[in-house]
Amino acid sequence: MEREVDARGLLCPEPVLLTKQVLDTMNSGTVKVLVSHAAARENVSRLAENKGWQIEIASQGEDILLFLTK
Repeated sequence: MEREVDARGLLCPEPVLLTKQVLDTMNSGTVKVLVSHAAARENVSRLAENKGWQIEIASQGEDILLFLTK
């Protein structure tokens, strides 16, 4: 299953809260998270790691794309 969270333009803790809502409904799969700020990237990454998800980070224009997989 693949889901997407578009948290561009949102300040923390909103990107983390939106991502947590999705991760809490999934046992495995892929979640793409779009964020605009380095702080959001770090906080979402930390959340995903704590929940046992693998993280890959890429740039998408001026935004940051995090691929979370489990």
